[in-house]
Amino acid sequence: MPEGDTVSQAARRLDAALAGKTVAKSDFRVPAFATVDLSGETVHSVASRGKHLLMRVGDRVVHSHLKMEGEWRVFRPGERWRRPAHQARVVIETSDTVAVGFDLGVLEVFPDAEEADRLSYLGPDLLGPDWDADEAVRRIEASPHVPIAVALGAQRNLAGLGNVYVNELCFLRGILPTRRVDTVDVPPLVDLASRVIRANRDRISRTTTGVDRRGERLWVYSRGGEPCRRCGTRIQHGRLGRNELELRDTWWCPNCQQ
Repeated sequence: MPEGDTVSQAARRLDAALAGKTVAKSDFRVPAFATVDLSGETVHSVASRGKHLLMRVGDRVVHSHLKMEGEWRVFRPGERWRRPAHQARVVIETSDTVAVGFDLGVLEVFPDAEEADRLSYLGPDLLGPDWDADEAVRRIEASPHVPIAVALGAQRNLAGLGNVYVNELCFLRGILPTRRVDTVDVPPLVDLASRVIRANRDRISRTTTGVDRRGERLWVYSRGGEPCRRCGTRIQHGRLGRNELELRDTWWCPNCQQ
């Protein structure tokens, strides 16, 4: 599942492949931006902000969000794509590179002068150079009655955590995902979030257990009904949120998490 570390890796791959090069051809395969033509423009940089990817081309920004199924891949000209062409939402070509965004949950193009305002709602970026743990804590604690799992996943509080990290962090700190913010020691939780996601920033496969073997990398996420790796109690599964739009799946060990 794409989270802040996944998007950071994608941005760095794209930046290494595209930055400083001239776009030979662009093809936006979404109706709202089908007429956009970036040919002749220079790719200045590709960066991430939380779970958002920002490709700065000429005086415009190509903004994408992977959501659940999205992915950016880089190919050589003429190389066969390893995903179906009908899943491609945008193709950016230079003389020696073809970057393709597949099944992007969000894809838009806007003037670079609007970037700051459009992303101003995001909280501190866990993987950003300006990460501000104190500000993240302040934002989380500003809503004391919200379940901690919801607060951690809210990008306006801190940018970069998805459902995998939210569930794993709650387990690692021994707290139920349903616990209210005002019953949780928030600063150590935010500090752990930063350390865990940064430890995975360069990994091919994300792990929170410290074990890099298939089926052993996570403590509770998506392990409903399986034994807890610490105590053997069956992992529980539920859904948390105020409405259908906010519902998120949660997993926890009823013995290790209180």
